[in-house]
Amino acid sequence: MTSERSRPLLIVEDDLALQKQIKWSLDRFDSVVAHDRESALLQLRKSNPAVVTMDLGLPPDADSVSEGFRLLGQMLAFDPDIKVIVLTGQNDQANALQAVALGAYDFFAKPFEPELLNLTVERAFRLFELQRENRRLQAMHQPDALSGLMTRDPAMMRVCRTIEKVASSNATVMLLGESGTGKEVLARGLHQASSRRSEKFVAINCAAIPENLLESELFGYEKGAFTGASKTTLGKIEMANGGTLMLDEIGDLPFQLQAKLLRFLQERVVERVGGRQEIPVDVRIVCATHQDLKALSKENRFREDLYYRLAEIVVNIPPLRDRVGDAALLAHAFVRRFSQEQNRSSMSLSDDAVKAIELHPWPGNIRELENCIKRATIMADSSQISAEDVGLTHSTPDAIDTSLDLRIIRDNADRRAIITALGRVNGNMVKAAELLGVSRPTLYDLMHRLALK
Repeated sequence: MTSERSRPLLIVEDDLALQKQIKWSLDRFDSVVAHDRESALLQLRKSNPAVVTMDLGLPPDADSVSEGFRLLGQMLAFDPDIKVIVLTGQNDQANALQAVALGAYDFFAKPFEPELLNLTVERAFRLFELQRENRRLQAMHQPDALSGLMTRDPAMMRVCRTIEKVASSNATVMLLGESGTGKEVLARGLHQASSRRSEKFVAINCAAIPENLLESELFGYEKGAFTGASKTTLGKIEMANGGTLMLDEIGDLPFQLQAKLLRFLQERVVERVGGRQEIPVDVRIVCATHQDLKALSKENRFREDLYYRLAEIVVNIPPLRDRVGDAALLAHAFVRRFSQEQNRSSMSLSDDAVKAIELHPWPGNIRELENCIKRATIMADSSQISAEDVGLTHSTPDAIDTSLDLRIIRDNADRRAIITALGRVNGNMVKAAELLGVSRPTLYDLMHRLALK
């Protein structure tokens, strides 16, 4: 049994003769011994056992079970999955049952039968290994913080790794990218990967709210601050206390509000409109924009000091047209989602539709692609969506790679071809190999060499 030697068995017994007898009876296991609570806790940290056999009566008062129960609680607190088998006297069934109620795996009355004890210990090891394997499999299938984002593009994968790295910090993050590139998806992923995930994620679009209302939306207002202010209302910053606040389209924030936001970022306190009290707020700021804030600051339309406060970590998100293979990958995913929503099962994209999607520049990025596929799933006359259904009948030539290094040219060409093929056939390795004219093992070798997953 593999678990017998992977993690040891701990034997806790103050009677040296009985300690040797138990160890001899369980000689098939890699055993370590302890004679009291302190030595047992030391072996627990040192050896990290999966299974423990223990006597409840331990020094300094071997006639009492208090030390044994105390040790049992400490072991289960150290490792809730540890399997503790309690050895008791013949007339001590009440304490044995109490130990099981407190979390012990099983109990045995002394004198014990070695065969039965061996069987119980072996089953305890097996249960421990099964539980550990079950947790490992659950973790493999547990969606991560960026599960809402789909990509095969290397540049976009680097963006995801950056988000994962900075999530654990409290640094202010600026997301730069064209409209529709997934800035809010990344901001939510950043929040979910952080220690603030249990608190609120609050988003506000600075371009969508009239200038005269934006201050009260951000900072809140006191009762009577202006006509219609019938009650004190929290602003978005206060609502996000303990969590994450996303300031979308921060480049459209009015100039006079930029000074107030800067003061909040410096002092981490807010004053509601019409109020005088400074209210401390603990919030992580994520901002997003499609504009060039440096250029705006040179034109005196965006405060330079605010820019540097917001740009502690800057993440540039590539547009969809620059993400190799992502357009087809996302299109297949949108077809599955919208065909289910429209109760139109088994819908798929035709080859000409996929090619047209790959060649289209997508100025509106993912949002444009999503709307395009949704319309096509509604309007298509058959279960196969054509280029005409998608509304794309024109094409644009691929960009020319000007690199003269033949190895780089070959690697880039192989990478682009593989990613394009996988996107075209929705990740089917057999069909991708056929499309590329290579065997499946060759395709796996190429993907390994090019570090493609």
